[in-house]
Amino acid sequence: MRKILSIRTLLFTLVVLAASTALSAQVRISVEFGPPALPVYEQPLCPGDGYIWTPGYWAWDDDDADYYWVPGTWVLAPEVGFLWTPPYWAWSDGAFVFYDGYWGPHVGFYGGVVYGFGYFGFGFVGGRWQGDRFYYNREVMNVNEVVVHNVYRETVINNNVTVNRVSYNGGPGGVQARPRPEDEAAARERHMPPASVQAQHIQTARTNPQLRASANRGKPPVAATPKPAEFHSAVPAKEAGAPYNPPANRRGGAARNANGAPSSAGRPPAEQPSAGQPSAVHPKELPQFQRPGPANTGNPKQDQKYQQQQEKMFAKQEQERQKLQQKQEQEHQRLAQQNADAARKQQVEQRHQQQTEQLQQKHVQQQQRFQTRQSPPPKQQPRPKHN
Repeated sequence: MRKILSIRTLLFTLVVLAASTALSAQVRISVEFGPPALPVYEQPLCPGDGYIWTPGYWAWDDDDADYYWVPGTWVLAPEVGFLWTPPYWAWSDGAFVFYDGYWGPHVGFYGGVVYGFGYFGFGFVGGRWQGDRFYYNREVMNVNEVVVHNVYRETVINNNVTVNRVSYNGGPGGVQARPRPEDEAAARERHMPPASVQAQHIQTARTNPQLRASANRGKPPVAATPKPAEFHSAVPAKEAGAPYNPPANRRGGAARNANGAPSSAGRPPAEQPSAGQPSAVHPKELPQFQRPGPANTGNPKQDQKYQQQQEKMFAKQEQERQKLQQKQEQEHQRLAQQNADAARKQQVEQRHQQQTEQLQQKHVQQQQRFQTRQSPPPKQQPRPKHN
């Protein structure tokens, strides 16, 4: 009974954290040293229509008290008309703060950081949506026009005069930029957190020792990839953006959240609520199921049975997701036919979010119960023999 109550408490806490944008909008980093400069690298060739460039950035791993490089990569837009707002670091009240990236109808504020490839501090000039097709600006994007025909050429004048490749906003040596009215408007729009493939991409980067700043000194061997987590066909950095020498006592820079507790800044979205983003509204916005590894009890028949039961459970959960998604899409269609006002639409979206959260909680509980049932019982120690 106590175990069930603790699980319910944990799930409730996660939901509250995900829904509380005021607290999760930033992850405070109590550290006296900032992220390295952005490395110099080339953009991989665009893999096909609908892919949006997401620039690389430095993330923080509190377990190793070190920054690590998340390579730039091409990601399929989660919805037609959606663009990517990159994450960024900012100096505030004596600490570094991390703002996570998100998908939305317009590109919001990303600290004025010049990531390149269409992200020159404000907005995005690497392409635009026309109807249901994304058109690429060939002047700043690496696109093979034989494969991708929806391209155009527009000269871009970069008005950001930078003397270095600084990767954070504000503070000593940081980019001095403030959100514009259009950036603030974009922040109030409906957003989607990083996609599940981006979460996998971040996790792959985090577990690669060579991508740690203390190891590569600001010049990561994997600077960009053609698709998320495809490190085997990576583009290495040409050079570091600036000399980087990490401090000897990096442990003094542990990540802290708003209440001073240790945080997991820079972890992939599947491991923590996406910073600054609301929880999923619709089932299609939920992260992909994280399947545990195959069982290894030493009994092949039992392991096979476990695997079959696990796949059956995931298949049923996926059907429930799709069913709820279809139901919600039908409600959207009815609202459009009825020309519903904004208040009515907001009410429906709130109900959809509640339905999605309840379904996700149900599935998490099912998976936890399944793993508990399948865990082998502890081996009993032989009783000592009495003389």
